[in-house]
Amino acid sequence: MGHMTSEVPPVVPSVSPYIIVEDSRAAIEFYKNAFGAEELGLLETPDGKVMHAAVKINGTTIMMNDDFPEYNDGKSSTPTALGGTPVTIHLTVPNVDDWFSRAVDAGASIEMPLEDQFWGDRFGVIKDPFGHLWSLGQPVKIVNPEDLKKYAAGGVD
Repeated sequence: MGHMTSEVPPVVPSVSPYIIVEDSRAAIEFYKNAFGAEELGLLETPDGKVMHAAVKINGTTIMMNDDFPEYNDGKSSTPTALGGTPVTIHLTVPNVDDWFSRAVDAGASIEMPLEDQFWGDRFGVIKDPFGHLWSLGQPVKIVNPEDLKKYAAGGVD
């Protein structure tokens, strides 16, 4: 075991999704191709399963690990095993059309086509090959709060 230091790194407040996938190595490659992810690190168990990995996408760290049912009462925790996911990871990006196309070209499926939305964003949703949902958006216009409420209620054309 290496030398441990008594220095403590600074705490940087953040919120980072930690996702479970069937194959972290394949997920990292997909995220590199789809979103230009930068691999930050990967730790594996003696038998080669990924116990922790991290990538940076659009300035945010996304952490992941392979599925370990043995630590969850024998149950798988991947979106595929669960029949879907209640969580969508959102990316606000410039050139959303390019980002969306790149993700689809890399193997994502379109869940909601990319379109201009009433709230002022060009927005769409994809599902990655591991079952995780990603929404991509780019602000394209400013909508005042009163009109936004009317649009949401279906009262404005």
